[in-house]
Amino acid sequence: MAALPPLNALRAFEASARHLNFRLAAEELGVTQGAVAQQVRGLEARLATQLFDRLPRGLALTEAGRRFHAPLRRAFRLIEDAVEDLSGDRQITISVTPSFASKWLVPRLQDFTEQHPEISVQVDARERLANFQGDGVDIAVRQGRAPFGPGLAAEPLFSTTFVPVCSPKIAVDISQPADLLKHKLLNDTHGLWPLFLQRAGVTGKPRMMSFSQTSLAIDAAVSDQGVALANEPLVSAQLAAGQLVRPIPDELVEDLGFYIVTPKQPRQPTLVALMKEWLLSQT
Repeated sequence: MAALPPLNALRAFEASARHLNFRLAAEELGVTQGAVAQQVRGLEARLATQLFDRLPRGLALTEAGRRFHAPLRRAFRLIEDAVEDLSGDRQITISVTPSFASKWLVPRLQDFTEQHPEISVQVDARERLANFQGDGVDIAVRQGRAPFGPGLAAEPLFSTTFVPVCSPKIAVDISQPADLLKHKLLNDTHGLWPLFLQRAGVTGKPRMMSFSQTSLAIDAAVSDQGVALANEPLVSAQLAAGQLVRPIPDELVEDLGFYIVTPKQPRQPTLVALMKEWLLSQT
């Protein structure tokens, strides 16, 4: 039986073959681009076979490279599954913003854990963006405009409609957009109140109170401090409970939708598919 090539060389080739790019493979493996290229060159020398055509922009698998990559990828998947089955540790990490976590995800998350009690869910609720490389994140929900980066897949979760919301106590004093100027307007980092007022034909200088997170503006609206302009899905629970109401039907539709973001080649494809399916079912 021929001696196997070093595992690091095989991993470097497999990641490079998926990305067709040494830099992206290096980011996934947490090493330098030069180290990946060197490992692949050493593997080609050991096998006496060229696995890649080096192009001005990226790589292309040779016929030998294609034949080699398919079974190698299956082998790595088998190793990953074996480790997962042996450890019994099935955990998925989802990255979301604090506001999305507190106002949308956490109130619904028990449904997922009841459907999949064998899966441990770790919620990473920070503003920073996941890179899916060294941070352990498997899947993310982000608000913005796709695409979110090379090597990433983005699927719409729901579009973004911003609606004015306030407590019932304040709502009795608002019957048209111009009445909004009677109260403090609770702004978040999106800063969309000026655009809303402009499109509603409201003139005059509003009184503003600004917050670093949408969830804080929503909480302030619940406690009678003013009118928030919030993503409709993020306030659905408060609207249903009567803590908040929409004093006027006007709304602002922007292309800042919520997307499910995953690597095109996730490290835990089965768990990622389950979480993605569940997220979509909640909308």
